[in-house]
Amino acid sequence: MEVTLGQVLALLGAAMAVFLPGVGSAKGVGMVGEAAAGVVAEDPNKFSQTLILQALPGTQGIYGLLTGFVVMQKIGLLGGNLLPLTTYEGFLVFAACLPISVVGLLSAIAQARAAAAGVGIVAKKPEEVAKGITYAAMVETYAVLSLLASILMLFGLRFS
Repeated sequence: MEVTLGQVLALLGAAMAVFLPGVGSAKGVGMVGEAAAGVVAEDPNKFSQTLILQALPGTQGIYGLLTGFVVMQKIGLLGGNLLPLTTYEGFLVFAACLPISVVGLLSAIAQARAAAAGVGIVAKKPEEVAKGITYAAMVETYAVLSLLASILMLFGLRFS
Protein backbone atom coordinates (compact mmCIF):
# COMPACT_ATOMS: atom_id res chain seq x y z
CA MET A 1 0.00 0.00 0.00
CA GLU A 2 1.28 3.42 -0.94
CA VAL A 3 1.30 6.08 1.77
CA THR A 4 -0.71 9.20 0.94
CA LEU A 5 0.02 12.79 1.93
CA GLY A 6 -3.29 12.76 3.80
CA GLN A 7 -2.13 9.87 5.97
CA VAL A 8 1.16 11.65 6.69
CA LEU A 9 -0.68 14.84 7.68
CA ALA A 10 -3.05 12.93 9.95
CA LEU A 11 -0.17 11.10 11.63
CA LEU A 12 1.73 14.37 11.98
CA GLY A 13 -1.31 15.82 13.75
CA ALA A 14 -1.47 12.82 16.08
CA ALA A 15 2.25 13.05 16.80
CA MET A 16 1.97 16.77 17.49
CA ALA A 17 -1.00 16.19 19.82
CA VAL A 18 1.05 13.73 21.84
CA PHE A 19 4.43 15.48 21.64
CA LEU A 20 3.66 19.13 22.46
CA PRO A 21 1.43 18.65 25.52
CA GLY A 22 3.80 15.89 26.65
CA VAL A 23 6.74 18.30 26.53
CA GLY A 24 4.69 20.93 28.37
CA SER A 25 3.67 18.44 31.05
CA ALA A 26 7.20 17.12 31.51
CA LYS A 27 8.53 20.66 31.86
CA GLY A 28 5.67 21.63 34.16
CA VAL A 29 5.92 18.63 36.46
CA GLY A 30 9.66 19.26 36.67
CA MET A 31 9.19 22.93 37.56
CA VAL A 32 6.78 22.14 40.39
CA GLY A 33 8.97 19.26 41.55
CA GLU A 34 11.91 21.63 41.92
CA ALA A 35 9.85 24.00 44.05
CA ALA A 36 8.38 21.14 46.08
CA ALA A 37 11.77 19.55 46.78
CA GLY A 38 12.91 22.63 48.66
CA VAL A 39 9.78 22.66 50.81
CA VAL A 40 9.96 18.93 51.54
CA ALA A 41 13.66 19.23 52.46
CA GLU A 42 12.61 21.61 55.22
CA ASP A 43 9.48 19.68 56.25
CA PRO A 44 9.05 16.11 54.94
CA ASN A 45 5.45 16.06 56.25
CA LYS A 46 4.44 18.38 53.37
CA PHE A 47 5.26 15.77 50.72
CA SER A 48 1.69 14.67 50.00
CA GLN A 49 0.43 18.24 49.69
CA THR A 50 3.18 19.23 47.28
CA LEU A 51 2.82 16.00 45.30
CA ILE A 52 -0.79 16.87 44.47
CA LEU A 53 0.36 20.24 43.12
CA GLN A 54 3.17 18.60 41.16
CA ALA A 55 0.80 16.15 39.47
CA LEU A 56 -1.55 18.83 38.09
CA PRO A 57 0.53 19.96 35.08
CA GLY A 58 0.85 16.32 33.99
CA THR A 59 -2.74 16.09 32.83
CA GLN A 60 -2.15 17.94 29.55
CA GLY A 61 0.19 15.16 28.44
CA ILE A 62 -2.61 12.67 29.13
CA TYR A 63 -5.05 14.79 27.10
CA GLY A 64 -2.63 14.90 24.18
CA LEU A 65 -2.08 11.15 24.34
CA LEU A 66 -5.84 10.57 24.36
CA THR A 67 -6.21 12.78 21.28
CA GLY A 68 -3.41 10.92 19.53
CA PHE A 69 -5.12 7.60 20.22
CA VAL A 70 -8.42 8.94 18.87
CA VAL A 71 -6.66 10.00 15.66
CA MET A 72 -4.93 6.64 15.29
CA GLN A 73 -8.22 4.82 15.80
CA LYS A 74 -10.10 7.17 13.48
CA ILE A 75 -7.68 6.68 10.57
CA GLY A 76 -7.48 2.91 11.06
CA LEU A 77 -3.89 2.71 12.26
CA LEU A 78 -4.74 0.85 15.47
CA GLY A 79 -6.86 -1.70 13.63
CA GLY A 80 -4.17 -2.33 11.04
CA ASN A 81 -6.32 -0.98 8.21
CA LEU A 82 -4.98 2.52 7.51
CA LEU A 83 -7.54 4.51 5.52
CA PRO A 84 -6.40 6.04 2.21
CA LEU A 85 -6.90 9.66 3.29
CA THR A 86 -6.91 12.49 0.79
CA THR A 87 -4.71 15.50 1.39
CA TYR A 88 -7.82 17.48 2.34
CA GLU A 89 -8.86 14.83 4.91
CA GLY A 90 -5.34 14.76 6.32
CA PHE A 91 -5.39 18.52 6.77
CA LEU A 92 -8.73 18.25 8.58
CA VAL A 93 -7.26 15.77 11.06
CA PHE A 94 -4.16 17.92 11.45
CA ALA A 95 -6.32 21.01 12.12
CA ALA A 96 -8.41 19.10 14.67
CA CYS A 97 -5.22 18.32 16.59
CA LEU A 98 -4.16 21.97 16.84
CA PRO A 99 -6.23 23.02 19.89
CA ILE A 100 -4.89 20.37 22.26
CA SER A 101 -1.39 20.60 20.77
CA VAL A 102 -0.94 24.32 21.32
CA VAL A 103 -3.10 24.86 24.40
CA GLY A 104 -1.79 21.65 25.98
CA LEU A 105 1.81 22.83 25.66
CA LEU A 106 1.20 26.34 26.92
CA SER A 107 -1.31 25.54 29.65
CA ALA A 108 0.91 22.86 31.19
CA ILE A 109 3.67 25.42 31.67
CA ALA A 110 1.24 28.09 32.91
CA GLN A 111 -0.33 25.60 35.28
CA ALA A 112 3.12 24.68 36.58
CA ARG A 113 3.79 28.30 37.46
CA ALA A 114 0.52 28.50 39.38
CA ALA A 115 1.19 25.15 41.08
CA ALA A 116 4.73 26.22 42.03
CA ALA A 117 3.22 29.30 43.64
CA GLY A 118 0.84 26.92 45.43
CA VAL A 119 3.88 25.10 46.78
CA GLY A 120 4.88 28.45 48.28
CA ILE A 121 1.50 28.60 50.02
CA VAL A 122 2.07 25.10 51.42
CA ALA A 123 5.51 26.15 52.68
CA LYS A 124 4.07 28.94 54.82
CA LYS A 125 0.48 27.84 55.49
CA PRO A 126 -0.02 24.12 54.76
CA GLU A 127 -3.65 24.30 55.88
CA GLU A 128 -4.32 26.52 52.83
CA VAL A 129 -3.26 23.92 50.22
CA ALA A 130 -6.75 23.93 48.69
CA LYS A 131 -6.23 27.54 47.60
CA GLY A 132 -3.03 26.63 45.79
CA ILE A 133 -4.75 23.69 44.10
CA THR A 134 -7.63 25.95 43.05
CA TYR A 135 -5.31 28.47 41.41
CA ALA A 136 -3.60 25.73 39.44
CA ALA A 137 -6.87 24.01 38.57
CA MET A 138 -8.21 27.20 36.98
CA VAL A 139 -5.61 26.83 34.24
CA GLU A 140 -6.77 23.24 33.71
CA THR A 141 -10.10 24.56 32.43
CA TYR A 142 -8.51 25.71 29.19
CA ALA A 143 -6.68 22.45 28.65
CA VAL A 144 -9.98 20.59 29.07
CA LEU A 145 -11.73 22.95 26.65
CA SER A 146 -9.03 22.43 24.04
CA LEU A 147 -9.25 18.66 24.50
CA LEU A 148 -13.00 18.86 24.04
CA ALA A 149 -12.62 20.94 20.88
CA SER A 150 -10.08 18.55 19.36
CA ILE A 151 -12.08 15.44 20.23
CA LEU A 152 -15.37 16.87 18.96
CA MET A 153 -13.75 17.87 15.67
CA LEU A 154 -12.23 14.42 15.26
CA PHE A 155 -15.51 12.67 16.03
CA GLY A 156 -17.24 14.90 13.50
CA LEU A 157 -14.95 13.90 10.63
CA ARG A 158 -16.19 11.35 8.09
CA PHE A 159 -13.83 9.85 5.56
CA SER A 160 -14.76 8.49 2.16
